[in-house]
Amino acid sequence: MRTCSWSPMAFALMAVQATACAAGGASQATQAPAPTTSPIISTSTSAASDYDIVIRNGRVLDGAGNPWIRADVGIRNGRFARVGIVTGRGRQEIDARDRYVSPGWIDMMDQSGAVLPRNPLAENKLRMGVTTAIGGEGGTPVAAAAIPAYFRGLEQSGISINFGSYFSETQARVPVLGMSARAPTPDELVRMRAIMDTAMRGGAMGMTTALIYPPSSYATTAELAEVAKAVAPYGGLYASHIRGEGKDVVEAVREAIEVGERAGIPVEVFHLKVAHRPAWGVLMSVVRDTVEAARARGVDVAAAMYVYTAGGTGLGATIPSWAHEGGTDSLKRRLADPAIRARLKREIDTGSPGWWNIIEAAGGWDGVVLVNARNPANAKYERKSVAQIARETGKSPADAAWDIVAAGSGRVMGIYHMMGEADIETALRFPWMSIGSDAGAALAAGDADGLGLPHPRSYGNHVRVIARYVKERHVISLEEAVRKMTSWPATRMRLANRGSVKEGNWADVTIFDLETLKDNATYDEPTLSPTGIDWVLVNGVVVIDHGRHTGAKPGQVLRGAGARPNGGGA
Repeated sequence: MRTCSWSPMAFALMAVQATACAAGGASQATQAPAPTTSPIISTSTSAASDYDIVIRNGRVLDGAGNPWIRADVGIRNGRFARVGIVTGRGRQEIDARDRYVSPGWIDMMDQSGAVLPRNPLAENKLRMGVTTAIGGEGGTPVAAAAIPAYFRGLEQSGISINFGSYFSETQARVPVLGMSARAPTPDELVRMRAIMDTAMRGGAMGMTTALIYPPSSYATTAELAEVAKAVAPYGGLYASHIRGEGKDVVEAVREAIEVGERAGIPVEVFHLKVAHRPAWGVLMSVVRDTVEAARARGVDVAAAMYVYTAGGTGLGATIPSWAHEGGTDSLKRRLADPAIRARLKREIDTGSPGWWNIIEAAGGWDGVVLVNARNPANAKYERKSVAQIARETGKSPADAAWDIVAAGSGRVMGIYHMMGEADIETALRFPWMSIGSDAGAALAAGDADGLGLPHPRSYGNHVRVIARYVKERHVISLEEAVRKMTSWPATRMRLANRGSVKEGNWADVTIFDLETLKDNATYDEPTLSPTGIDWVLVNGVVVIDHGRHTGAKPGQVLRGAGARPNGGGA
């Protein structure tokens, strides 16, 4: 199977690379076979049916945090038509006895934008109960002016999952400044705001940044606030992979809040974490106090998280930001210069302006694991830490890592073990926390996600919230876990008529067996699907039936409030 590669500048160049990748990979979309008929789902072709689907005897969780109730759920024309005692019949009847009936789960930080045009099934997402995904830090996989056509293309070809997306500030910066690290002039800022305005009128949900990655890392707070002002008239959000997630996480959260305050828009912090061992158990509570103080003075700020102690990103993140200026070719030329490489090594110890030291966050090179070398010659080192690779090759860890980066034919990927379990549990209890995987749909079931990052969050994240933190560790209640994945993110993203089991709402549904619910994906086997998800419905259509994709594509494109017909003017 062809795998699309992503450069170390992937977030900056997403539009160009994703478009080319989509053209080359269009034939890779697969149609899942229809499931065999289950003994507890019945189908009728009777014209006298009152509903399209009736879900019987389930423990219905409304998504708002209320205790479950025993009820039937009738669905008609894609929406919940009745909740309670349903006396009429459905063309399809699902017996949910001993199972929970929940609103479909929402992924608040998704990476599927470039994959859906090539394979619309999003099977790994749906099999973990996710019915709606919001494209995250990389923005859209096309330029601002192409967003309306991109969304229309998804609608015409069909998608199995509901999907909306942010637009990246970097996507406004690169067409004006290229890969330069310099600040924009006032005239250039006007052009950048115009690009962002076009994206918002095309249906983007807001502006996003990924501030540890060049060239996004070159943007100052002032620049971000000025460009974000273009989002305000359209009711969009500012969402950010913040500038630092380690010992400087509090300052980075404050910067995100400042951008939102100056621009007059809500703020969303992506995949909140404290990635610095000495700060485990200390800084997460400071982050909470910082966010809640901002909320108390009227700033609409919240966050999302994934529930693993390891992150995942390009191995190029171990290289100080200034070396990336000019793009991939410029980076590789610098890595080939012994004097520059010596300077980069020194900066691992001394620090470098504008660079978050992710090596330090991982506790050293032992905590950095190569998972996708993007080069057959180096594939033998995958699943090994950089420290181990260095020992086997007789190189320093930095040389071992950077030689692999230089030899990669795309974005070389790593897993970084850098978070503490106690901080995950603390953050999960924050009432304003939602759940985002930071992972994309896979091109085919059983493959790594479209980013080429084999991390268990791609297949297990949302199930793990319940399996580990409700059932096993009793950190939050089942009702609260479901609220964080349904009504709260729907409210947060202004998704009308979604996120709760309520008459008139769109019938996105996840039906699960709490007893058997389990995330099976691990760091060693990251593409194992979970168990316990029996059915998933999207807009009133069964998409997952006993763990198998039906091939249905009832998903909807979710446009931001600023969307104009054909992306045109007001």
